[in-house]
Amino acid sequence: MSDYKDFEKKIGVVFKDESKLIQAFTHRSYLNEHRDLDIGHNERLEFLGDAVLELVVTDFLFNKYKDKPEGELTAFRSALVNTSSLSASANELGVNDYLMLSKGEAKDTGRARLYILANTFEAIIGAIYMDQGYDVAEKFISKIILHKTEEMVDNRLWQDAKSRFQEASQEKENTTPAYKPTKETGPDHDKHFMVGVYLGGKLIAEGEGKSKQEAEQEAAGNALEKKGW
Repeated sequence: MSDYKDFEKKIGVVFKDESKLIQAFTHRSYLNEHRDLDIGHNERLEFLGDAVLELVVTDFLFNKYKDKPEGELTAFRSALVNTSSLSASANELGVNDYLMLSKGEAKDTGRARLYILANTFEAIIGAIYMDQGYDVAEKFISKIILHKTEEMVDNRLWQDAKSRFQEASQEKENTTPAYKPTKETGPDHDKHFMVGVYLGGKLIAEGEGKSKQEAEQEAAGNALEKKGW
């Protein structure tokens, strides 16, 4: 098992109960291979951390952008807390080095790993909240996530990819994109959806997400990139 002192130094939080941090790094698959361990997996902490993260980011955006309508604030928040953003933040913190995964999951370095990293990041927030309270969790989120806000807004990285792809498709090819689910995986509590985006019946790109909406957004972003639009 890893030494978590270095990670605590990196995030600036020293846990009163280190078992909460260990649990945040423990994937369900790891416990399937180590049934003798007296520790839970990280899904409950992820559930809690997701809610804390959403509240902190929502409160920050609400107060920072007093003239922005609800729709734009929602788009800003989505850009800050989507899978790509959270997995990137997890990578910056070296979360990968501490993950406790089954041998099978440990070999997967593709899209599935991004979800594991994003979920673990939320579990870490849940662990911080449980161990240290709201203010420390808010400080951690501010340090790791919220400083990216201005760059995201200035470069319009929050803009809805589906809207951009629809406008470009109608302008350049006089057609409207269609989205169709292509795959659904995972248990009910952790569903992953794959969606394809089509122009004139031809598959242009696919995207994956925790919801069909997130998968559609990723598919649209991938299609924009593929088309060079």
